[in-house]
Amino acid sequence: MNYLINGIICFVLLLLWSSVFFIKGIYGAVSWSLLKIFLSPIGCIILFISVILLIIKIFRKESIRNMIVRTILSLILAAPILMLLNIIKMPYPANVNETIPKLTIESPFKEDVLIGWGGDKLSQNKPHVIWASERWAYDIIANPKRSDSHKLEDYGIYDMNLYAPIAGYVIGAYDGEVDIEPQTEKFKSMEGNYVYLFIEDTKTYLLMNHLKYNSLAVKIGDYVEKGTYLGKIGNSGTTSEPHLHIHHQRQNPTTTIHPTFAEGLPLYFYNKDRKSNMPVAGKILKAFSK
Repeated sequence: MNYLINGIICFVLLLLWSSVFFIKGIYGAVSWSLLKIFLSPIGCIILFISVILLIIKIFRKESIRNMIVRTILSLILAAPILMLLNIIKMPYPANVNETIPKLTIESPFKEDVLIGWGGDKLSQNKPHVIWASERWAYDIIANPKRSDSHKLEDYGIYDMNLYAPIAGYVIGAYDGEVDIEPQTEKFKSMEGNYVYLFIEDTKTYLLMNHLKYNSLAVKIGDYVEKGTYLGKIGNSGTTSEPHLHIHHQRQNPTTTIHPTFAEGLPLYFYNKDRKSNMPVAGKILKAFSK
């Protein structure tokens, strides 16, 4: 039985980590989430039990070889809990130059805004690169930017108009969640209010989250041209302050079992010279203009 349990743990670890580093795609994305969110807590439980049983066997002077192997395997299984708790921050291992399709869009605003988080590297995009689904996501803010106020109106991006940064079909639209007080994170859902677009050319999806309560001007089934007014920026979902979260992924967000079970794809913006650009934290995103 000990050999069987150790073999199962070893097989699961080999399968999941191989998917992350070698198979990649949706298999790697799902494996990454399974390792971090679901299996690492189970690994912690198995590790605790294994250590107790190991100590008991030592006192009884029984063979401990299998239990040592079990303890090591459960330690490896539990290790991603350190990434889940942000003790160890490791980007999801995807290469921006090798991942396709890529998408280049306009700014979704008609005013200059700021990139709060964005880019390919951990130092530029800490909250996002650690997840497969949000590997190249952005958080967008605007001046005046605040990090201490509990008033929504003190944040420059709050109530700002949001426009379609690319043409597409609306496959998800929701604005029924009330905006929360900044710096409280008393959220009701991860996404909050949102608009999701299906991009026909790439057969991929563009997600825009944390929109204002009761502000959407579009509905599911609408086809929107680039520059179409969508709604307003709010402070709904898992957000500490008003901002727009935007990212590009391969899977339909309305049908995935869990939001993290999706493969994030590179997302770029057109700069003033009409070249594709991936702006990083602190950079200005110039206003959209036809």
